[in-house]
Amino acid sequence: MPRRTATMLASTLIFIALLCAGVFLKVPYAEMSPGPTVNTLGSADGEPVLDISGHKTYPTTGHLNMTTVRVTGADYQMNLLEAVYGWVAHDNVVVPHDTLYPNGKTEEESTQENAEEFSQSQESAKVAALRELKMPVKARVVVSSVVKGSPSQNRLHAGDVIRAVDGTAIKQPEDVAKLVVKHKPGEDVVFTVVPADEAAAAEKAGKEPTRTKKVTVPTVKAEDDGRAIVGIQAGTDHTFPFEININLADVGGPSAGLMFALGIVDKLTSDDLTGGKFVAGTGTIDESGKVGPIGGIEMKLVGARNAGAEYFLTPSDNCASAVSDIPDGLTLVKVDTIQDARKSLAKINAGATADLPSCSAS
Repeated sequence: MPRRTATMLASTLIFIALLCAGVFLKVPYAEMSPGPTVNTLGSADGEPVLDISGHKTYPTTGHLNMTTVRVTGADYQMNLLEAVYGWVAHDNVVVPHDTLYPNGKTEEESTQENAEEFSQSQESAKVAALRELKMPVKARVVVSSVVKGSPSQNRLHAGDVIRAVDGTAIKQPEDVAKLVVKHKPGEDVVFTVVPADEAAAAEKAGKEPTRTKKVTVPTVKAEDDGRAIVGIQAGTDHTFPFEININLADVGGPSAGLMFALGIVDKLTSDDLTGGKFVAGTGTIDESGKVGPIGGIEMKLVGARNAGAEYFLTPSDNCASAVSDIPDGLTLVKVDTIQDARKSLAKINAGATADLPSCSAS
């Protein structure tokens, strides 16, 4: 066999071997890529994303798009070839598997956690939006969850309104734990609660629940530090002056909070926030309207620009990462609060874009 032919054959065989190795060799990495983006002022699957009833709403124009990141599942094993392609692909990011699924977290656990964060982000968005508009929002401390097999099981229930612990009035969720840990393990704690079903019925009727009951729960010793616990998680539930429903499936995590809040504000005010412009964004939001950072900002910028966005509302703590690779035609707008976002939208609406707060690498 001529030497040249033998060399080509050997090279081909080596290439095939490397290709096979790349396909079959599994590596501990996961991939992030741009996910779908949804206009909070529009519809999804035939339903309005924001459905408000019991209060006057106003027509809206333009876009206030929330953005997402698509990730490989916890059980998916990436091969070496896919990892290499992800590293060289401009719109994808390959990260260690444990970055997305720490401590061996399963896909089911991750999905549940994301769903809980998404639900909480919707609640915070509603509160932030209504408080921004100076509308009344009532808050109450409730039992968020009950640990299976704990002393509270069958005594307290998710949704019970906690009025007092050992006779001391409860104002914040953290007050509950502070009063419980004053006990020694084995001692009883007395909760004054409004049962969940009665609280729900009163809210539906637009009334304040009047009947309370006392529930005695024994404490047990926590495994980690030996403190007294009863096995519940306390949280905050809000009563709104009218109904606000957010209809969006197959989305998780807390990062759509800002855009939901802005969408609610836009629908409840006569001012057109966007002036017909295509604005996208991201960011968590708390009940006071403060905007927090999120993950996967680079992927969200790409997804937004691919959808047609011209402006992107960017949490200030994400600015340094965002400016490293801005898609052409997309202007980053730095925001710290919902008030910042509204002021910037007014400038975009008026065409005063030179005055927009911009992101920097510092």
